[in-house]
Amino acid sequence: MTAETTFKPAQARGQSNPALIAALAVAIVAAATLAGAWFFQLVLDIQPCPLCLEQRYAYYLAVPLALLVAIAAAKDAPRAVLISGLVLLALAALGNAVLGGYHSGVEWGFWPGPTDCTGPVGNLGSAGSLLERLNTVKVIRCDEVQFRFLGISLAGYNVLISLVIAAIAAWGIGKTAARA
Repeated sequence: MTAETTFKPAQARGQSNPALIAALAVAIVAAATLAGAWFFQLVLDIQPCPLCLEQRYAYYLAVPLALLVAIAAAKDAPRAVLISGLVLLALAALGNAVLGGYHSGVEWGFWPGPTDCTGPVGNLGSAGSLLERLNTVKVIRCDEVQFRFLGISLAGYNVLISLVIAAIAAWGIGKTAARA
């Protein structure tokens, strides 16, 4: 091994950077999932329930964290830092899969869901029109499925997407740990 190959980045030596690949893949999948959620909400007017909104938190964490891990991987950060970031991404995704599974169970009536509901209550106007405005508010319940595709609700798809993200992060962890 020459000094020239020792000081070149891994990409220049023809080796792949699994932490970079995994982190970028997680960032892309998480960002696309958030874009899809906002599309369903803003374009198709499928309003989220409280559990739907809570399931977005993992994606709001995953996008910037995955980008930070990708930057660290591109800068040849220590393996422990990269693995730690990927572990956090995997844990967030697995936690979100559990939350999505819970939500799916609520939708199927396997167990009761939360009692809080949400709806677009913005400006209620004057006190005289308060009752009229409250009657027009669309309340979104966690146990009512608003959209299914191939028999699977959006909460069900969240479980699948979260498991894919966790698998990508686990792949990155395994490959990064195995690198010489």
